[in-house]
Amino acid sequence: MTTDATAALTAPLRNVEYRVLWAAEAISSAGDQLAKVALSILVYHRTGSALWAAVVYALTFLPALAGGLGLSFLADRYPRRAVLSVSAAAQAVLVGLMSVPGMPLVVLCLLLVAVQLAASPANAAQNAITREVFDDDELYLRSQDLRGITTNTVQLLGLAGGGLLVTAVGTSWALAIDAVSFAVAAVIVRVWVRDRPAAGGEHSTWFSATRWVFGQRRLRVLIALSWLVGLAVVPEGLAAPLAQQLHAPSAAVGWLLAADPLGFVAGAFLLSRFASARVRQRLLGVLATASLALLALFLLQPNLVLALVLLALAGATGAYIITVTATFSTWVPNDLRGGAGGLYRTGLRVAQGVGVALGGVIAEATGSAVTAIALAGLAGVALAIPTAFSWTRVRHTAEAGSGL
Repeated sequence: MTTDATAALTAPLRNVEYRVLWAAEAISSAGDQLAKVALSILVYHRTGSALWAAVVYALTFLPALAGGLGLSFLADRYPRRAVLSVSAAAQAVLVGLMSVPGMPLVVLCLLLVAVQLAASPANAAQNAITREVFDDDELYLRSQDLRGITTNTVQLLGLAGGGLLVTAVGTSWALAIDAVSFAVAAVIVRVWVRDRPAAGGEHSTWFSATRWVFGQRRLRVLIALSWLVGLAVVPEGLAAPLAQQLHAPSAAVGWLLAADPLGFVAGAFLLSRFASARVRQRLLGVLATASLALLALFLLQPNLVLALVLLALAGATGAYIITVTATFSTWVPNDLRGGAGGLYRTGLRVAQGVGVALGGVIAEATGSAVTAIALAGLAGVALAIPTAFSWTRVRHTAEAGSGL
């Protein structure tokens, strides 16, 4: 990475508010990686049941969906700094209780549900504040690049060393570290992020943003582009059977899981370095289609090396999602941005969950993880092409309307 490229990518960090928001998210994300590993180990060791471990993992997903639709409007109704800091403080207390040794399993599950529900308004507030911090579209897009790179780097570090660290410090201490990370996030946000009045106030209600978003064709197309990620993540759910089918060692499961986020980091950097916001918007349809076409190449029955290359390239082109998310946030009025962001995030997570589930069903039916990935890619390309043409039309309309 050259000095100029580094300076361009880290330019948003010169803003104190963004620096605090970025640090708070990075710290809490790192803690969450530890917590997920710790919970899986804790529940499995206590029950000896893979089913219970899967149920607890599902509890990190399902409440977030309900909260994303039902609670994100709080980031419009109340001051966003307060929503973010209070939510982080609540999560610190709840995770702290989870870290108490010997906590009954049922109580542990209830606390986990509460933690995930509290995360929804926090995520909505964080996303909305970041758009308020930057008036310049280019700088805002770079800030989202940096967030994407950081999140995926934390995921890679979690894959590489999360289990080892939890084994070293123990599950209770790992959860305690997560609680501290939320507490730190709550404090630094409260101290260094500027207090702004509620963007929407009493006019913000349940699903008001949802109704508005689905009434806007250009936002519907952006949502459709984001849902294509649901097919792009199919390989993540099939990493273990894919490694076995490729006659690879057990360690290859980790390599296959790491290939996509590693490619994503590289792709986000290259887009941030070489493409303006306008150019990236024009490339959205092409990149979305390419990310899925690369998975369709699994029809070639690749060996392990080629599979890793295809997954990494799919991750790199899949970095288009940063531009989709940033454009969506920019095109939503500030007073609806929290609720609309919750809708967008929820749709993205549902698409990912459905995609992974369908990939598993197809792999089971065909007896081949490679075939399931290839079919997901083919189906994705068939959906991506008309979506790309729709995006071109709405983008042209948006550019004409802004006089650009």
